[in-house]
Amino acid sequence: MILQFITFRFLDFVDIFLVALLMYQLYKLIRGTVGMSIFAGIVALYGIWLVVKSTQMELLTTILGQFVGVGVLALIILFQQEIRRFLIIVGTRYFFKKRRFGIEKLFNLNLNPVSKEDIQLLTHAIFTMAEQRTGALLVISPTIEMDAYIHSGEELDAKISSSLLQSIFYKNSPLHDGAVIIIGNKIRAAKCILPTTSKLDLPIEYGMRHRSAIGMSEETNTLVIVVSEQTGNVSYCLSGRIRRIDDPQVLSSIIRRKMRGDK
Repeated sequence: MILQFITFRFLDFVDIFLVALLMYQLYKLIRGTVGMSIFAGIVALYGIWLVVKSTQMELLTTILGQFVGVGVLALIILFQQEIRRFLIIVGTRYFFKKRRFGIEKLFNLNLNPVSKEDIQLLTHAIFTMAEQRTGALLVISPTIEMDAYIHSGEELDAKISSSLLQSIFYKNSPLHDGAVIIIGNKIRAAKCILPTTSKLDLPIEYGMRHRSAIGMSEETNTLVIVVSEQTGNVSYCLSGRIRRIDDPQVLSSIIRRKMRGDK
């Protein structure tokens, strides 16, 4: 008799699928961060509230009910960084994504397109510094202006040059401590300060360069490349994920796709 009142439409399936997808994306954002512990604490608190409410413990129900009553506001405050990162990912992936009538094409934002030679010079500098165990941190973007980060360092506005990049990151250079920001075919600034990630599950050998690279890729839709001073390993970061790379040709391909605006 009950089954006669239960209907399951195709839209119900779509609804469940979208909610599951949203929850999975949110889980990926807070996984390995302090936000995961906060979320577990909130779930535990809500579970306790349900128990004391069902057992009619009036005092505890009232006290915990006050916390549950402001739950949405509390979530926004506690997870403001994660929510901001989620909105950045949604905005950059689905709104600024390259397409036939994309907003970047509409306003012709890519005023300084990068050439194949520029990418070769960039890749050559990166792997030369890796061989020499010279630490480096580079932020690469085709069009996105990052004035706040550029103003935190020394503005250059120079053409991409392998020798210039190696000179900047030379250990006795006054500009070596910080990141270089490259937009299009221009080195816009050096010695820039980047945000660091809040992830807690990173390998112990990752220093501030790696944490800044991950943090910058979480906060912005950029490609961040880091060269380890201790090991000489080259890694790149996209959307908060870091991967080691050993092949210059593969790195050139990744930079080329990023400069074209591909995902």
